[in-house]
Amino acid sequence: MKYGLFLGCNTPAIRPDVERAIRVSMPELDVELIDLEGYVCCPAFGTFPSTDEEAYLSVSGWNLSLGEQKGLDLLVECGSCYSSLSMGREHILHDSAKKARVNKLLAPTGRTVEGKSKVRHITDVLYNEIGCEKISKSIKKPLDGVHAVIQYPCHTLFPHELVGFDCPPARPHILGDLVEALGAKVDHFSCEYTCCGGAGGFHRASANEAKAFAKRKLDAIKAETKADIIVVSCITCLMHLDNVQKELNAGNGNYDLAVFDYNQLLALCMGHDPKQVASISSIPRDKITAKF
Repeated sequence: MKYGLFLGCNTPAIRPDVERAIRVSMPELDVELIDLEGYVCCPAFGTFPSTDEEAYLSVSGWNLSLGEQKGLDLLVECGSCYSSLSMGREHILHDSAKKARVNKLLAPTGRTVEGKSKVRHITDVLYNEIGCEKISKSIKKPLDGVHAVIQYPCHTLFPHELVGFDCPPARPHILGDLVEALGAKVDHFSCEYTCCGGAGGFHRASANEAKAFAKRKLDAIKAETKADIIVVSCITCLMHLDNVQKELNAGNGNYDLAVFDYNQLLALCMGHDPKQVASISSIPRDKITAKF
């Protein structure tokens, strides 16, 4: 199967090890990744979608047109990118006036968009197109004895009728099932389904409140689970839950939960070099990567 790889902004710019993990792990599961040359910001919710719908849909239309040109659906890891592009496509696909306006604005570039290319989150493809059984058979070094907790990306859950693929959205399970396919034990806790605290610019606009929000989640993990790691499938969740622990530790915190994107763990379990696919973090990952 083939997908147009939409990497977004943060992954290639700030966490390129996640990009490498995706690029090496997905082909081993018979997924061919095709680069979308010329893609731009999705755009993120804190930018055009909040202030200028016309600009938002035009930028979404540009990105979607890259997939349409190649006859491919888009594959996305970032929860915000996934949601922004999915909802942009929804407007273009079902509102003829908006689609006409977008295509008028795209006309000078020689591009058009119809909304034919779907937007797929990487965990959706891993679970529903590849399956846990095939993933389990692909790994060489399982996560035996490792306890994990899951951070589900909010933007892949709601509004469920537009972006949802995990049911029920208030009690998602797909990412947890994928982690268990790698051999880890998934622990559950009281704040499991709350936001990471980093979405929508929360941390940038209200840093103290965002840190307090994350602290509540981290404290629940420490008190209620045996977790060695936090597993995410969203670059925003990854960066926030990793960096906020360092910020809390600069005060009087004591947090040391390594945070991994799912595809990083998948690549490690497949036998890829930790220095290539899991080398960038604020909280040390040595206890886990030493297993590989």
